[in-house]
Amino acid sequence: MMISNIYSGIPAKRGTELFEDIIGSGPFRLERIVSMGHSTPEGCWYDQDKDEWVMLLKGGARLMIEDEDEPVMLWPGDHLNIPAHTRHRVDWTDPHGETVWLALHY
Repeated sequence: MMISNIYSGIPAKRGTELFEDIIGSGPFRLERIVSMGHSTPEGCWYDQDKDEWVMLLKGGARLMIEDEDEPVMLWPGDHLNIPAHTRHRVDWTDPHGETVWLALHY
């Protein structure tokens, strides 16, 4: 058995968000996402075929959910379930440090 740390292996500098599969089997996949000031391009929305549960481990993020009046702010420890085909976008992540997410697609 090999032990890993969710915060290890994060490159110090990068131009794009980091998406890494941690584990996956059958109908689910768990990934680590590392953002630093990244957001979904203006006018683009995620519309996924699977449900997604996200938890913020470090940093801060603001999500926009289509048909919701208010943005959703996430801080360390916050988690949210996004049902399949719920259009959403990342409107903001902390530009001053890493925002580390866990995302379970199921």
